Order: sequence, then structure tokens, then C-alpha cells
Amino acid sequence: MKVAMVSEHASPLASLGGVDAGGQNVHVACLADALADLGHNVTVYTRRDDPAAPRRVVMRDCVEVVHLPCGPPEPLPKDELFCHVGELAHALGREVRRDLPDVVHAHFWMSALATVAACRTVDVPTAVTFHALGAVKRHHQGIKDTSPPERLRLEAAAARAMDLVLATSNEEVFELVRMGAARQRIALVPCGVDTKRFSAVGPVEPRHGSRHRIVVVSRLVERKGIGNVIAALAQLRDAELVVAGGGDVASLQDDPEARRLIELAAQCGVEDRVELRGRLGRDDVPPLLRSADVVVCAPWYEPFGLVALEAMACGVPVVTTAVGGLVDTVINGVTGVHVPPRDVDALAAALRELFEDPDRRRAFGSAGAERARSRYDWHAIARETARAYAMAAIRPRTHVRRVG
Repeated sequence: MKVAMVSEHASPLASLGGVDAGGQNVHVACLADALADLGHNVTVYTRRDDPAAPRRVVMRDCVEVVHLPCGPPEPLPKDELFCHVGELAHALGREVRRDLPDVVHAHFWMSALATVAACRTVDVPTAVTFHALGAVKRHHQGIKDTSPPERLRLEAAAARAMDLVLATSNEEVFELVRMGAARQRIALVPCGVDTKRFSAVGPVEPRHGSRHRIVVVSRLVERKGIGNVIAALAQLRDAELVVAGGGDVASLQDDPEARRLIELAAQCGVEDRVELRGRLGRDDVPPLLRSADVVVCAPWYEPFGLVALEAMACGVPVVTTAVGGLVDTVINGVTGVHVPPRDVDALAAALRELFEDPDRRRAFGSAGAERARSRYDWHAIARETARAYAMAAIRPRTHVRRVG
């Protein structure tokens, strides 16, 4: 197939760790790569955020990234892109009419809006992976939600307008149906993991001292629950915490969330046991994960939770909050432990029990690695995605080709 992907703010070429650069970038890059391995041709359309960026970039054989206009050619927070979606849709429409792909797969709600508009007069099946739903975000963040006020209405309309909606968790399926998406047009296809890069065999970052090591790999935003992990650390005298994510380490002093976490560590009396690493290169992440006794993912809500899956693939036990896709990915008591979100005492207790039981940690790690290989390898996910594309192509097109 000839696959067009649309990912307006999350380029597969971006470096990871920034406020808007994380799991979606990895998902788009890895799905495109795996589809190409299966013989498909993929073009990823993303916004131009640098005037010097080439219009077309070849990622590898059969995968190309095309930069389209969507606002000024400079970095912008994704929540400021809504007013520029029309420009993206216009440029995308030209590309789709010229290339006539077999499917157009949008990633995120604004890409979905652009895709619906671009494909209004073209007989091509459309698909979307939302990665996060505005209704869920609004529920958990309340007044701290910076999404445009139009998001909930337009996101629901986009879900109804698509020929195919790819949900990454059972929780998302339920929410999509509640939003009005037709159940027969929803396919449950989770995110995947690169099991060659993330495996139990490979370099391990050296450790110094005898403390147990907790690792968090995350964007530095409050909802990721890193503050809860720091608070739990105060109850664990023989543990250290390494946090990877955010900007370059030299720039963390200018990051409000990094400053908040440093201040919290001082208030909890654990500043000497907390290290903020800043952004890591992708090749540096697996050795860091393998060095951990436990990897913690403690978000208040999480559409999927890619880091937990990467840690499992590396054979490391995980402690996660029981939210979103983490409920599906991590089998409580088999590959890791679930705790309630924002429950510092439960998090500390789960970590303490694992630190005191190395046999249990090894069993969780082994089971997690097997689950990642057998269920979540990107090539398996790409095959499921391609089957969903094919089913969407043979069904009648949705008559809803308009949002608003």
C-alpha cells in the first residue's frame, strides 16, 4: 500500500524529551519503519518548524518525511497550532490529490481535522490514531488543560468523520464510543516497541554505590507524576532516582517543571538522591533502563505509556499507575505492579516490596520481556495496522466528511 501519515506537531525526525516531543514521535517513526519493512511505502506529512528544513527528507527506503506549512516556520507549542490547521489542510489536500495514497492516517486530533478537510473530495479511506483524547485530558487536568476550547467538539466530530479509528487501549475504545464514533469503525491496535533496540541483552549503564535505582523516562510535565515519585523516595532510604527527559541538562534551570521538581526534592530531603539527566539520545535510553532495579511510570492519566513497554522489553520490572493503556500493557502481579494515581504511600510500598524481593523482580522482568516480544513488537503492530487499513478500504466510506 501507499500510506500517507499526518502528524502535525510530532515529527518522526524530532529529538525526544521536549514538552511536545515524546511517545507520538516514536510511534509515527516506528510504525512507518515497520510498515516499510513489510513492503509498504510511507510518506509522513508534518509541519515545517524550521525555515532551513528540506521540504522532503528520506528517512530510509520507502519512508519519506514531507514538511508542510502550518503557521510560522518555527517551534510552537502544539496547543497554539489550532488556528493554522486550515493552512495545513490546504497543503495536505494538494499532496493527496496528486499522490492518491491508498489510506491517509492522521495522528492527533488536529491532524484529523486537516485530513478530513483534505480528503473531502477524494475517494480515499481515512484513519486516525488520537494518541490522547481531549475529554480525558480535560477530566484529569481541569483548568490546567491548555487545549483550545473547541477541541472536545471537533475531536468528537473528527472521530465520527473517519473511516477508521485506531484505539490504543480498551479504555480509549469505550471513550470513543461515548463520543459517538461507530464501534464497527474502531480497531484496537496498541502502540509497539522496537524489540531489537529495547531488549534484555545489551549494554548496561554503570552504577556506583549500593542503593537501589529507580528510573523514570518522561517529558517534564506535572501530569506525568514525577513529583509523586520524588515524594515516595522520601520513604525509601536506600534508593536513588534518575529522571531522564526534558531539554538538555544545561537548560533545565530554565524549565519551570524541572525547578519545581528540584525544589520538591529539597523539601522532601532527597535532593542528594535525585538526578535530573535531561534529554537523552535514543541509544542511551536502553542502557539506562537496564540499569534500573525498577522503572516507574506514575502519570495521573496516560493514553498508552510507551516507556513501561520499553522497560518491559529490557527485562526490567515496572511499577505503574493503573490508568489508560498501562492497565492493558502491564499485567499486575505478572510483569509489574499497578498503584492508584497520585497515591504516594502505595507507590512507596510497591517499590519497597520489590526492592526486598529480587526473585520477584527477576520474574517480573522475564515475563515482561516475553510479553513485549510476543504482543508488542512493531512488526506485529504494523501487520495489525495494515489489516485495519485494508478492512477500511473495502467498507463503504463514511458519509460524514465535514467537521464543525
